[in-house]
Amino acid sequence: MNKPLSDRAKGQEAAFIHKEEMAFRITARRNRLFGLWAAGRLGLYGDAAEAYALVVIAADFQAPGDEDVIGKVLGDLAGKASEAEVRAAFERAAVEADRQLSA
Repeated sequence: MNKPLSDRAKGQEAAFIHKEEMAFRITARRNRLFGLWAAGRLGLYGDAAEAYALVVIAADFQAPGDEDVIGKVLGDLAGKASEAEVRAAFERAAVEADRQLSA
């Protein structure tokens, strides 16, 4: 009798782990796409743009939530993009990351 419950629990645990891994991958992809967008606004291309995108990804580990990433890019793009533009680019990156990884 315990075996089916154990199998069900294992299945639920596996589903939870998969969901969390996908959420992490989507967030990392979003931050990379957002960083590449910001890099273009900063005039960075190629390896320099990729390096900047990695810095944006790392900024996400500063505090819970998304404001650390948005704040990083807002600070770097001061005078080059409005807050509304930055937030819109962030949202577009989130949609695109989800599309890319959920397909």
